[in-house]
Amino acid sequence: MQHQPGLTRAVLVLVCLAAAALYFARPPPIERVRALGYTSEQIRDSRFKLGRANTTRPVRAAFVILARNSELHELRATVRQLEDQFNVRHGYPYVFLNNEPFTNGFKQAMEWATSGDCHFGLVPYEHWAEPPWVDRVRAARARAAMADRVPYGGSKSYRQMFESGFFFRHPLLDDFDYYWRVEPGVEFTCNISYDPFRFMAENNKDYGFTISLREFPATVHSLWATANAFRATYPEFVAPANTLRWLTAPSGDYNMCHFWSNFEIGALSFFRSPEYLAYFDFLDRAGGFFYERWGDAPVHSIAVAMLLNQSQVHYFDNIGYYHRPFQNCPTDPDFNSRH
Repeated sequence: MQHQPGLTRAVLVLVCLAAAALYFARPPPIERVRALGYTSEQIRDSRFKLGRANTTRPVRAAFVILARNSELHELRATVRQLEDQFNVRHGYPYVFLNNEPFTNGFKQAMEWATSGDCHFGLVPYEHWAEPPWVDRVRAARARAAMADRVPYGGSKSYRQMFESGFFFRHPLLDDFDYYWRVEPGVEFTCNISYDPFRFMAENNKDYGFTISLREFPATVHSLWATANAFRATYPEFVAPANTLRWLTAPSGDYNMCHFWSNFEIGALSFFRSPEYLAYFDFLDRAGGFFYERWGDAPVHSIAVAMLLNQSQVHYFDNIGYYHRPFQNCPTDPDFNSRH
């Protein structure tokens, strides 16, 4: 039987249309997680504290913690210290996120350790996994080549993009305007006598940090070039009073400076903005999260330096913070005498 080109093209068009329909008809990420067999409580579980149901706070804000069940011991110590130094006087809620369901023991321990409401959520697979355009063989080779050269060089989980591009999209954060990132095992070494959330809101601050470091050059070979390509493509997104000079070496290359993002207090409106979303998508398509080891710290730092004005960024010099082996210690004598 003779092959009919017209018929073949028609069949191909129908196949493509069917595939597109299936793709765009997919349920949202949380619904696809539910389809995997997890219960509603495993996907999203909010536990409210008695007496706080009608509490009005000056800022819609929450602590955001990405943690594993195995990190319970370290996290409990961190949360207890954060409560003692600050939150016991404010009762801000906590959002705990995990790519696996939290155990009941984990949830109960966090309820007992905190003064605020606790929300436990499951990270959708699409927010954690490699995107379909990433060459997995190439990514695996990159991890193998970096395994002994830099910290987490061989780690696949470290390269997940959740902190860079997806944490603010989780439904549990929909009701909040500001977040304070907390990691298991960190320490808050001084009394925090004021409300950093309120400070951020009242002073038009979109990003706050305590420590800045230098990145390992081997992990970000093409990040600066990719960010510069984004800047050339979207010049209208660059803030007029930006702080890119802070990140730029005399040669014009990236000087490797970045905010250490295990502590950051930020406005979720910044990360939800068209500017940041376009920036993340541009980086995401380049593949450097997986072909190199782009971390959320330099990714956030370049975005902050490029897209925000200097007046919108704040250094919390009066928050005592320790993440081994580095710390931020208040040095003002008057402040130290009172705290």
